[in-house]
Amino acid sequence: MVLADYGLGEALLTTLAIFFFVIWVWIVITILMDLFRDHKLSGWWKAVWCLFLIFIPVLTSLVYLIARGSGMRERAIQEQADAKKQFDEYVRETASTTPVDELHKLDQLRQSGGLTDEEYAKMKAKLIN
Repeated sequence: MVLADYGLGEALLTTLAIFFFVIWVWIVITILMDLFRDHKLSGWWKAVWCLFLIFIPVLTSLVYLIARGSGMRERAIQEQADAKKQFDEYVRETASTTPVDELHKLDQLRQSGGLTDEEYAKMKAKLIN
């Protein structure tokens, strides 16, 4: 039986190989994300790095991590700060509308003829409750 030839040691080595392969893929994806996050690097240099990552992946990954590793952290922190800033602005914009603002908008719609008095009353009751 074929399964009997595959022992525990080989299973552990296979698991270890898969683990290291996943880590290596993660590192390559992180490098690619960092390459395209860096706006100071020209398109030609990005293409060269990608070309080397395809043809000499392990050596290129090590060289990239050594040569540009400190900048990777700074760019990641800057991207997170920008995302947080955009999210905070969105929350401020969304949270700034109060029921009073909504009632004011409804009243403007009613005065301009966009809403009938019955629709205004229904929407006003919905906002108040």
